[in-house]
Amino acid sequence: MTTRTTVPPWSMAVTAMLSVQLGAALSLPLIAVTGAAGTAWLRFTAAAVVFLLFARPPLRSIRRADVPLLLGLGVATGMLTIASLAAIERIPLGTVAAIGFLGPLTVAAVRSHSARALIWPALALVGVVLLTEPWQGEINVIGVLLAGASAVAWATYILLTQKVGTRFTGVSALSLTFPIAAVTAAFT
Repeated sequence: MTTRTTVPPWSMAVTAMLSVQLGAALSLPLIAVTGAAGTAWLRFTAAAVVFLLFARPPLRSIRRADVPLLLGLGVATGMLTIASLAAIERIPLGTVAAIGFLGPLTVAAVRSHSARALIWPALALVGVVLLTEPWQGEINVIGVLLAGASAVAWATYILLTQKVGTRFTGVSALSLTFPIAAVTAAFT
C-alpha cells in the first residue's frame, strides 16, 4: 500500500507569494545598478537558461495557434516584472504589492459572475489607499501608475496562463515563455 501525500493548494499559493515578494526585495540593490528592465532581464535570462537546460522546451509540439498565446504570456510575464520593479524604485514594496494584487483579485471577482463580487476589488483599493495614506505626503504618480500596470499585466498573465496551461503541462510553458520575457526585458 502506498501513501500519497498531497500538498494543499493554499501552501503553493503562499510559497509563490513569498517567492515573488522575496525576489523583489532581494532585487532592490540590483535595480539601483541595472535599472528595472536590466534586473528583469538578468532574472529572466537566468531562469530561461535553467529551464532550457532542465525542462527541454517542447518546440515540436507547438502549433501555429499556440504562438500568439505563448508570445502574449511571455510579454505579459516580462511586463509584470518590469512594471513591478520600476514601481519599487519609486514607491514602497508593500504598496506595489498591494496595488499589483488588485489585478488577480479583479480577475477572480469578474470570473465569479457575480456583480456583488466586484465589491472586493473596490474594498481592496480603498484598503490600499487607507494603508498608504497618500494624503500624508507626496504621491509618486509614476510609481502608482507602474504598480497599476503591473496589476493589469498580472491579470493578463493569469488569463493567458490558464489558456496556455490547457495545451502544455508542467513547466514546459515556462520553458517557452521565459525566453520571451527575457527578450521583452531586453528591449524595454
